[in-house]
Amino acid sequence: MILPTFLTLPERQAKPRTAGLTHLLDKGASAAATESVLAAAAAHIDIWKFGWGTAYVDTNLATKLALLAEADIRACIGGTLMEIAWAQDKADECLDWAAEAGFSCVEISRGVAPMPLEDKHELIARASARFLVLSEVGSKDPHEDLSPQDWTCEVEEDLAAGASWVITEGRESGTVGLFRADGSVREDIVAAALRGGSLDRVLFETPRKDQQAWFIREFGPDVNLANIALDDALALETLRLGLRADTCDVSTRHMNSMRQMNA
Repeated sequence: MILPTFLTLPERQAKPRTAGLTHLLDKGASAAATESVLAAAAAHIDIWKFGWGTAYVDTNLATKLALLAEADIRACIGGTLMEIAWAQDKADECLDWAAEAGFSCVEISRGVAPMPLEDKHELIARASARFLVLSEVGSKDPHEDLSPQDWTCEVEEDLAAGASWVITEGRESGTVGLFRADGSVREDIVAAALRGGSLDRVLFETPRKDQQAWFIREFGPDVNLANIALDDALALETLRLGLRADTCDVSTRHMNSMRQMNA
């Protein structure tokens, strides 16, 4: 089907994108569900994370990885799986398995295991020789709170160690790290993360629509957003393009900017 073109909307890069990445969280979808999501929204999906340790027990893994490769979507193992492997002194075995399975990305975090920063950066450096590395900053424990300076330093150091992108923690619930317990955005932490890395190198975990809309209004349609539910991929693209009430001013601002350029 040929899509309509009569509206003036923000331009979006085609894949492989370098900005405006959409990173989905797979919590254990079937192969049929994966195929259904891709049929609806493959063009708008950049990274597909097999959450936590689901990849380790997913009997549909090979089929799903083949579907993702065909759709030009990067597949990524979850950071928790790598943390558990590190805690058991099996990090290299985990990387070997991920390469053999066909993953192009790995996530390296320290939100669960007591991993020193030095070990995290050494693991990022080893992994980056074979994969695109997404590091993650921030704890999953709501009682552990990094200072803004800690956020800045860890983002900066993860990128220097070899991470392609840094994910800022928000969890599936959207109530820790970047967010307060009620889900509202901690603007000081957002600013701190961006002091450590540029907007195109940082992904913000935003599982909730109001959080996605806040970042799009604040930084524009090409902000990198992560931990998006599988069924929300197409809905997120409409937020980016200003085709929902939450962000309709995005397309209006774009239209006014185009008029000024052509005046």
